Amino acid sequence: MLASLSFAPLLPLPVLLVLAGLGLLVLAPGLIRRQRGAVLRALALLVLMALLADPQLRLEEREDVATVVALVVDESASQTLGNRAAVTAAARAALVARLPEIGNIDLRIIEASDTTEDGTRLFEALSRGLETVPPERLGAVIALSDGLAHDVPETLDALGIAAPFHLLLTGRADEFDRRIAVTEAPRFSLVDQAQTIAYQVLAEGSGGPDRPAEVVVRRDGEEIDRRLATPGTTVRLPVTVTHAGETLVEIALQPAEGELSDVNNRAVIRIEGIRETLRVLLVSGEPHAGERVWRNLLTSDAAVDLVHFTILRPPDKQDGTPINELSLIAFPTRELFVDQISGFDLIIFDRYQMRNVLPPIYFQNIARYVEEGGALLVAAGPEYAGEASIARSALAEILPARPSGTWSEAGFVPRVTETGARHPVTARLPGAGGTVPAWSRWFRAIDAQIWSNDAVPALADERGAPILLLDHVGRGRVALMLSDQVWLWARNFEGGGPHLPLLRRLAHWLMGEPELAEERLTARTLGEALVIERNSLAEEAGPVTVTDPSGQSRSIALQGGEGGRFTARIPADRLGLWTVTDGALTALAHVGPLDPTEYRDVVSTPERLAPLAEVDGSVRRIGDDANAPLLPRLAMIGRSGPAAGADWIGIRRTGASVLTDVRALPLASGLAVLAVCLALLAGLWWREGR
Repeated sequence: MLASLSFAPLLPLPVLLVLAGLGLLVLAPGLIRRQRGAVLRALALLVLMALLADPQLRLEEREDVATVVALVVDESASQTLGNRAAVTAAARAALVARLPEIGNIDLRIIEASDTTEDGTRLFEALSRGLETVPPERLGAVIALSDGLAHDVPETLDALGIAAPFHLLLTGRADEFDRRIAVTEAPRFSLVDQAQTIAYQVLAEGSGGPDRPAEVVVRRDGEEIDRRLATPGTTVRLPVTVTHAGETLVEIALQPAEGELSDVNNRAVIRIEGIRETLRVLLVSGEPHAGERVWRNLLTSDAAVDLVHFTILRPPDKQDGTPINELSLIAFPTRELFVDQISGFDLIIFDRYQMRNVLPPIYFQNIARYVEEGGALLVAAGPEYAGEASIARSALAEILPARPSGTWSEAGFVPRVTETGARHPVTARLPGAGGTVPAWSRWFRAIDAQIWSNDAVPALADERGAPILLLDHVGRGRVALMLSDQVWLWARNFEGGGPHLPLLRRLAHWLMGEPELAEERLTARTLGEALVIERNSLAEEAGPVTVTDPSGQSRSIALQGGEGGRFTARIPADRLGLWTVTDGALTALAHVGPLDPTEYRDVVSTPERLAPLAEVDGSVRRIGDDANAPLLPRLAMIGRSGPAAGADWIGIRRTGASVLTDVRALPLASGLAVLAVCLALLAGLWWREGR
């Protein structure tokens, strides 16, 4: 119980002071001259002032409250390396059991993780965990960590903490680690242009080898460089972006024996590929209703550089007009099919027939161009079934079907085949659902026999005869459209059809856009999830193996299959590079920043947190044995003196309490003091009356 004197004046304090001052002024002359009764007058004034001040004896009853101890548990990604997680869990359990044994302790467990791109926010978590704790109740902060915090304040006073800070350090003192550090990397690149990336191998800790290490560089999973790199030396490497869209360049360092972790042995560079222009050569054999469809499609794309020739006057036409009087431009066959053929991304023959415009050797050049990675589209009409068909040229070896010599002109609605429903060119075309697609009819189909085993019939007529064939030849691609009636869709005949998405997909598939690959595995992040997509022409897709940034792998089953697309979604709960593979294809996805702060330094160290502990606290390693962590003895200590010793750490006893009851005893009861005051006045009257 605590006792204290307090006042509850009956008059406002300024009024009371004024009255006391006036009384002293009146009494002062008498006291100075020592007049008879002056002392009694002063006593009467004093008693009257006491009556008006109403003094009280305040009695407080208080109850001691528990001393708060903050146990900060580092659960960041670096704490999963080696045996740190197990040691941390064992130490946490032991501290939770021991702390209540040394006194009245209120244990606050605060967990800190690396959920942000800025690494481990140990002290942000500590501040949040102590928001409701008065500073005077905090007896100590105990941190279970590897010391790799990334938000260390200059002093604990900046956080309003005036208590000992004890770091119980996980990890071994002899750890070593190596990592890849990217020093130079482009964000964008034109397709087929080389860009320079630069990286270093960095070694940290003690006891590790300093000899050159093997480094493998992969572009979208394909190995493009392998070499020995000396630690600390910058390696500069040219990398060519081969396609539009995102390209992931992975730099992988081979792990060394005894290395702490290989999590940071990989670095990822994300480069956005941009096509400067797509060069397309369109050769129309003769003017016809569908010619404008191809031209409108290709000229509507600003990224396409179109070269279009229509053969209006073949060499065998003899009308007597002198050559020097013709206004037509001569077809530059040699420039296009010899000198510049490799510069085209796509060649289109639209109803072309052999009429001695192109020499036979040029068709050999075209076939070789396709086999070396080029693209050829043949839009066929009746001429494909005739004697002058290009199927009778050197192109016959790369075309997926050969004409039978006949064609049909009965109306039919094109249908997506069973395989075409899974092919990216024709899958999920608008209006394709139902038994009969909601498209207009075509009125010509060229009969042909498929001879390529790899050709995919994507569209067919009502008889099941192929209308659109897609095939891979060497490193290139070939498409054969056995009808010239797609223009009916463009003219909105009978409601039209999806000519724009079909032809755009077809052109981009021929030019090798990765998004339209038949067999494709992709992984991307969406919010806090990793979305896996597998495109395939097969009816089923097997499971994929997902490896997270820590190196842990698991098998994930894919669901769906509609339109040839199989998907899965899993939590992306780790920052860094995720690898997805089905054995044949590999996809990479990076979660968070490309150079995660958490994995830059993984060797446990006391250096970052030692300055805080040196003020009032301690730092000590607790070993690497989860069965017997080297924990110090706990002791309750006073408000001053050292906070740690050789084998112990201290929690300061705060002495904080809460008020449970208050009583006030008046020291100047109204009637009693009035009686004393009257007695003094009466004595004064009696004294002065004598």
